[in-house]
Amino acid sequence: MTTAVSVAGVRRWVRRTQSAHKERGETLGNFYFAVLFVVIVGGMVHKQLAAVFWPGSPHASALAGTGLALALTGGLYLVLRRLGPLSLSRPATSWLLTAPVSRRRLLLPSLGWATVGAAAAGALGGFAILGHSVARPLPDGTAFLPALGALVGGVLLLVALGAQTERWWSARSDDVAYLLLAAGLAALVADSAGAVVSVSAGWPSRPVVTGGVAVLTGLTAAFWLVAVRRLEWTPHERILEASKTAGTLADSAFGVEPSFVTEMVERRYWARRKLRSRPLPARLPVLTAQDLLMLRRRPRRLLWLAGATTLPALLGHAPGWVLAVAVLAGGLFAGGVTTASLRTDAGNPWMLRMLGLDSRKAILQRLWVPGVVAALWYAAALTLLRVLGDLPAGPWWALGLGLGPVGAVAAVRKARTGFVDNSLLPLDTPMGSVSTGPLIAAFAGFDVLLLGLPTVVQIAQGDPLSWTGVAVQAGVAAFGARAYLSGTTDTDRVELSAG
Repeated sequence: MTTAVSVAGVRRWVRRTQSAHKERGETLGNFYFAVLFVVIVGGMVHKQLAAVFWPGSPHASALAGTGLALALTGGLYLVLRRLGPLSLSRPATSWLLTAPVSRRRLLLPSLGWATVGAAAAGALGGFAILGHSVARPLPDGTAFLPALGALVGGVLLLVALGAQTERWWSARSDDVAYLLLAAGLAALVADSAGAVVSVSAGWPSRPVVTGGVAVLTGLTAAFWLVAVRRLEWTPHERILEASKTAGTLADSAFGVEPSFVTEMVERRYWARRKLRSRPLPARLPVLTAQDLLMLRRRPRRLLWLAGATTLPALLGHAPGWVLAVAVLAGGLFAGGVTTASLRTDAGNPWMLRMLGLDSRKAILQRLWVPGVVAALWYAAALTLLRVLGDLPAGPWWALGLGLGPVGAVAAVRKARTGFVDNSLLPLDTPMGSVSTGPLIAAFAGFDVLLLGLPTVVQIAQGDPLSWTGVAVQAGVAAFGARAYLSGTTDTDRVELSAG
């Protein structure tokens, strides 16, 4: 006969057992280090944080404030859905999830921390909207905007909690959040382009706002109590998936290894898909055909890439070199849509041996699809900037097509990086030693964007673009791609990790 035991007693026993293996004062030392770290970092960046959340004078329009609110709402819900929101530590998942303990008491601390995090994120978002888009002095009633943001965060948490129990509307709620995020970004881009849209008829009076906040607080608290009673309905596999996500994020942050997160996202994406493939022409190289199949199977990613061509317009009023670097970095991410298979080949090249492909042929075949996607993205982004008046006259679409090899080589180099090399010598700085392995892995791919230096100079100068400038950039990009292919591959080996 199985008897339920108290979760609190089990956790006290675990803490006592752990503390028996720790040195005296170790916990206090860790707490002291954490507090000191927060104080030092806060002292270094408090002015920058103040400029982000509360600038000296509001400079955003009502349209920008509405777009920011929509984007933050959709983004916060998607973050909550990806993190759980209910989760447990990996030891608790392994030993306590299936133990004869109360599921409600086991999951209640996780729900409490998730509630605090969602409310804090919503309050910060409301504070940022208040600081950027509301005139000074603040109108009557606007001071409740951070509190309203915290309540919206709590509501989003409750909706995400219901979606975690695999309701019929779980997938639809994600689609709605994506639409909110896209609508918010579109509003921000429209505001940056100079669009003037009336989206508000004035802020409600203080009694109306106070009453609305009070009613929403009561409803949120009531539904939160209902959610506490239904914690036991959360499926085991959903909690296990959320725990794996939290553990992977912790491992990636502790080891400065972003490839852990990338592999987890790719694995989960393909595990939930039912694939049906139409055969491609046999004349296509085998690896290029595989990239085309992967591209065809990710229509949502292509849709987001098409929408992302408008994001550089947000930097239309920034210095020219900042806009140019942002455009070049966007092409890297656009070309990386199909590089997941290249990461697999770099980690385990046995398939290349079976196909009889050396590293040079493999990389050449892998460059075609990223090159075309990056070229189209560059051309669309630069053409849009020209239409909006952020760039001078000239054939910017041709320059975008000439930049295609730059984005392709950068994406391929980033995919070939592999795991972080922690055996490299650290750098001694006045603030302590810095490991060079994570730094090299973080900037892999971005260093190849130096091939776009002619574009950076052209946009920074602000002069009209000529066909000579297009030819120079196309020549530099083609030469750099050829040099990368010749210098990092060979015809007598199949290993790809030395990119």
